[in-house]
Amino acid sequence: MTDASNTVSAKDRVLIFDTTLRDGEQCPGATMTFEEKLEVADMLDAMGVDIIEAGFPIASDGDFEAVSAIAGRIRRASVAGLARAIPADIARAGEAVRHAAKPRIHTFVSTSPIHLQYQMRKSEEEVLEIIARTVTQARNLVDDVEWSGMDATRTPIDYLCRAVETAIKAGATTINLPDTVGYATPDEYRAMFRAVRERVPNADKAIFSAHCHNDLGLAVANSLAAVEGGARQVECTINGIGERAGNAALEEIVMALRVRGDVMPYDTGIDATYLMRASKAVSSACSFPVQYNKAIVGRNAFAHESGIHQDGMLKHQQTYEIMTPASVGVTKTSLVMGKHSGRAAFRSKLKEMGYELGDNQLEDAFTRFKALADRKKHVYDEDIEALVDENLATARDRVKLVSLTVIAGTRGPQRAMLKLDVDGRVTAEEAEGNGPIDAVFNAVKAIVPHEAVLELYDVHAVTEGTDAQAEVTVRLSHDGAAVTGRGADPDTLVSSCKAYLAALNKLVARGSRVHAQAAE
Repeated sequence: MTDASNTVSAKDRVLIFDTTLRDGEQCPGATMTFEEKLEVADMLDAMGVDIIEAGFPIASDGDFEAVSAIAGRIRRASVAGLARAIPADIARAGEAVRHAAKPRIHTFVSTSPIHLQYQMRKSEEEVLEIIARTVTQARNLVDDVEWSGMDATRTPIDYLCRAVETAIKAGATTINLPDTVGYATPDEYRAMFRAVRERVPNADKAIFSAHCHNDLGLAVANSLAAVEGGARQVECTINGIGERAGNAALEEIVMALRVRGDVMPYDTGIDATYLMRASKAVSSACSFPVQYNKAIVGRNAFAHESGIHQDGMLKHQQTYEIMTPASVGVTKTSLVMGKHSGRAAFRSKLKEMGYELGDNQLEDAFTRFKALADRKKHVYDEDIEALVDENLATARDRVKLVSLTVIAGTRGPQRAMLKLDVDGRVTAEEAEGNGPIDAVFNAVKAIVPHEAVLELYDVHAVTEGTDAQAEVTVRLSHDGAAVTGRGADPDTLVSSCKAYLAALNKLVARGSRVHAQAAE
């Protein structure tokens, strides 16, 4: 098969720098809880990520605590904290990662003319002084310092070389030249790396890194071009989440290098069988659904509907698949689980699917599974995934669904009768609405008053059939913050309520002006 591992020399090793927990979390609505960040970090470490950028410690106390906790628990990967070229930022980042087995401070400053003029309001010489001073400060705190020239692709090459030379002299061990606004083309990006590496004295003393955004849909292509230009670190995120159109997708970079080792002989060290599991973990934590046609980890990535494609697949798998589903951790959907399945079989199925649950989590998930099996004829792997992901995501929620009854039909108004558990106290409320969904959401708002605005309501079936679970995604925004929640249930109205509550709980966790009404 063409997806076999390639034997390459040590010099061709490409480091994977994952910034899901930092740049990825900056994606509107993708904020993760403290516990979710720890779970994702553990997954990244297990799959072989070389550097985990755990957060931006100066941004908030919560970010600092998360970076510090991740630094204290991760033993294999390096743990990086991001810092602006400001002494207080660097000191805070150093404090956050000091317990890491392999601590890194990642500091950045703008270098492009447009950034210097309108954002930094500094001269080129002033910025060079800032680079020298702050990189030296970081190097005095840790041995591993990464420096980034923000908006490098729109920076004149002569000045970019001066900035890089200054950073290396001050002690930077990694030089990142990001395509911050997703502006570059692959040829331009490749040429930039080659030029900087050829022109900067002592360039061989640092590892060069690529960090690409996907504004023009070129993030992965640019990242691969950078590797051809001499970069030996690629910064990316699971599912490509991140600012604006997102970052380069880790799973796409890893599999592109693996499958096309004939033209790109580089090794990443990533265990690709974790890719699907990691994708689902991040999607669940962020409540961001993965598009069906997403490369590598999308629902349709290994689906074939065309008659010609199906005929070819039946004759030989490689006719239309350049990698095996198993190589990225995709298991074939099975129908072996049902209402007669016991705990041992359920635990075994979860382990096969990549889930390791504690005893209490397992018991709760098993109870939900049995209830689902009583309602559905067939329980698919996707059903179990939706059930467990929801169970993990809502385990610490303050507001939980107890019961829901909805009166709907052509004769309005539609009415919802709802009971919620708010901090251990059950509250009931009835509300009308312009349709059953509106009635349900109005009932929630009556129990948990808030001013959040509904920005997105999306529903799709998890599996086929009229008894398929409906998976609903809801996005709420409040005071400039956007959060997303997901819920799954064979009843679309119930899954809608669960999704709305999931988003609302995230707002509560963020300390927004959301308060629960006391039970009468």
